[in-house]
Amino acid sequence: MALIRRIGLWILMNIAVIFLFSIIANLFNIGGYLGPDGTIYVKQLLVFATIFGFLGSFISLLLSKWTTKRMMKVRVIKQPANEMEAFLVQVCSNVASQIGIETPEVGIYDKPEMNAFATGWNKNKALVAVSTGLLQRMNKDEIEGVLGHEMAHIANGDMVTMALLQGVINTFVIIIARIIASVLSRGEDGVNYGVHYAISIVLEIIFGFLAGLILYAFSRWREYGADAGSAQYVGRGKMIAALKALAQNTPPARQLKKSAMAPLQISNAVGGKMRMWLRTHPPIEMRIAALQKG
Repeated sequence: MALIRRIGLWILMNIAVIFLFSIIANLFNIGGYLGPDGTIYVKQLLVFATIFGFLGSFISLLLSKWTTKRMMKVRVIKQPANEMEAFLVQVCSNVASQIGIETPEVGIYDKPEMNAFATGWNKNKALVAVSTGLLQRMNKDEIEGVLGHEMAHIANGDMVTMALLQGVINTFVIIIARIIASVLSRGEDGVNYGVHYAISIVLEIIFGFLAGLILYAFSRWREYGADAGSAQYVGRGKMIAALKALAQNTPPARQLKKSAMAPLQISNAVGGKMRMWLRTHPPIEMRIAALQKG
């Protein structure tokens, strides 16, 4: 059922964005990439695909902190109410000083899983949040390792890079889907535009899923960089201890629901070697080994 819901959301999102972009295209006269005989006007298609491809990813990036706070019901620590809250803010402040950025907003969200995430469109306007489950089962050294990891994501500009990569992928997906659709929708009387757009949507969903594997691969790679950043900012031992704590407290993969927030979090388990390519994070044992070598 989860897969069906995701596909349904994909379809609705594509229809909504196409509707929105058709209005923008008409306002700025950037439509008309398809001739009546099925000829593709390359320049118009490139403009169409580039704007359409980057539009969604950058809107998502700009709204990421706002939407994430609401999705995860994050309570931002404005004035620390206890020792732990003061500790979380102080660690993030110390690391921010090392990096040379403003201290991000620090928050807590109520989930039993051990996890944390960082998000935001700007290094100086970011958010770091940790789950109540993590706070309950980790000691301060391990929590510091986790916070260092999330701060490294901010320092590396991973959220912006992911948005750029998503935009590039979207652009190529749209171009390929529209070219194939233009061929398949041709008839004796020219192009059937209704069929063309219907085929385009279906192909974009299929190609979008396949191209998403590139994002998963990049996400796995960037985790090593964030682990190394944490080792630099708060100490290698603390980051290794945090990963070991995550490994000991991670439930079986069959009990986990894959979240839309997975690429933003410190831990994401997907069971089975055959499903390795669906991971947003490398196996914890590989991350620990990389840190021990480093």
